[in-house]
Amino acid sequence: MYDRLRRPNTRLKQTGFGPQLSRGPVRQKFCQNLFNLKLEKCMSTKVGNSIPLLDEVKLQAQVLVPLLRTLRQEMGKDTADALVAQALRDWVRTVYLRIGEQKSGTPREKWEGVWDELRPRIGDVVERELLRNDDDARDYNVNRCSFAEFFKALGEPELGALLVCDFDYYVAEVGAPVVELTRTQTIMKGAAYCDFRYRFKRG
Repeated sequence: MYDRLRRPNTRLKQTGFGPQLSRGPVRQKFCQNLFNLKLEKCMSTKVGNSIPLLDEVKLQAQVLVPLLRTLRQEMGKDTADALVAQALRDWVRTVYLRIGEQKSGTPREKWEGVWDELRPRIGDVVERELLRNDDDARDYNVNRCSFAEFFKALGEPELGALLVCDFDYYVAEVGAPVVELTRTQTIMKGAAYCDFRYRFKRG
């Protein structure tokens, strides 16, 4: 499966759009629409998904990685990466805010509710070291992350950060303004561990 992810997808060239899309705005709009169509097919906004999160992310990568690499060939790396980053940020944020909308209670209870749903799907593919857990704070380090291992093996840690790492902030947004997350480093981006520091406002 991983070898298949590494092969460039030539579908854009095979469509015959190559010559017509040689100028910037038209080509960029076409590529953006194509990416959004693929995104709709591989990214679910349904709540209550029972598939393990790592398995879901691998399925998404099967679609997104070849397409991302094709877009880089067509548009250039910087333009393609910026297009994909914005689309994924919007989509992933929508997913987790929608999950939060289904929860009841205070902002912190909604935040806890989202994590109650996510933890079984994450399972033991992430190893955490709990440092503090009380009414004012929850601090822990992640010392091993299979998500990071997967995306580093693909050579696409930036995509992994968009699909996986960033959602921690969107889940924290569910608990705003009571829940605040500070994180200065991640394994995905080359650090030895991820440092999660949550702070809970009272009143």
